[in-house]
Amino acid sequence: MKKLRWGIIAAGGIADRRTIPGLMLAENAELVAVMEVNMEFAERIRVKYGAKRAYDREEALLADPEVDAVYIASPVWLHAAQARMAADAGKHILLEKPLALNVREAEEIVAHCRAHGVQIAAGFAMRFGSYVNAMKEAISAGKIGDIVSCYAHFTCWYPDMENAWRQSKATSGGGALMDMGMHCIDLIQYITGSPVKQVAAFDDTQTFRYEVEDSSMVMMRLQNGAHCVVQSNFNIPDDAAKWRLEVFGTRGRLLGDGIIGQTDGGSVDAMFLGNVSGYDAQQDGKRAESTTLPVTLGNLYCREIESFSDSILNGKPLAVPAADAVQLQRIVEAAYRSNREGVFVNVI
Repeated sequence: MKKLRWGIIAAGGIADRRTIPGLMLAENAELVAVMEVNMEFAERIRVKYGAKRAYDREEALLADPEVDAVYIASPVWLHAAQARMAADAGKHILLEKPLALNVREAEEIVAHCRAHGVQIAAGFAMRFGSYVNAMKEAISAGKIGDIVSCYAHFTCWYPDMENAWRQSKATSGGGALMDMGMHCIDLIQYITGSPVKQVAAFDDTQTFRYEVEDSSMVMMRLQNGAHCVVQSNFNIPDDAAKWRLEVFGTRGRLLGDGIIGQTDGGSVDAMFLGNVSGYDAQQDGKRAESTTLPVTLGNLYCREIESFSDSILNGKPLAVPAADAVQLQRIVEAAYRSNREGVFVNVI
């Protein structure tokens, strides 16, 4: 089988924890080179995964003739420059989310890649979750009727830390909403098939001292009329967290528990009602029986890498084109504006 040959820019962090292990499982991908600013660390990563070469400069990795595509997992403030460099070198790009610090910068990245004839996708690995796609299929098949309500909650414990780039707006672009809430917004649009039309939001730094928000709540109206709420937090202890993705329709529900995150797991409590009776004044709490959705669990990042590699090798459409990330950035910027000005903001 032909394999896409990969280089990794910023091979620590999420790349080391999740993406490179997923790449090693992918049948149509091969790890060629890794890059970190500290050469000793880059060499350790190279040895760990059996890559051919290690580099301490982006330019050196991008000049490697055996590298067909790069995965960029650096801090957000570096994305634009590194993506332009990769496009200039003719390398296809999988760029971690968020795509850039702001919409203008994200649009420039996409335009630059288009001008240089390279493909660029955004790193929304959670779209490849087994239960996420089972929910999408159930909704597409009309099993829960018309969508009327969605809710998502995604959190972590992220206290004050010196030189933490996610805690500075200049290097991250935003806090809990930009880092975690964006995933939830993406999944709601993905599984419902309906884009966000209007937002109203709150964001605050309730618990810690850094300048970006540690708490966010975004209320959204989808194009199909559904009302949605996304909550994201940097100030809920991991042991107390309950990650949720829930959708309610006129003929049922899908309650996802633990199905978002960096691993493929959790469960979905599904209820499909063939017929809905009239108004019940008794409201005695009796419910129809729920069911589960059959899935085959796997590795999100392996699926992400295999999907991108398949697109490049065989000319198939990208599963998560960078244009989707630009649209998500517009929603996030609209939410930040809503909080600042105390207004509803139209997105499309």
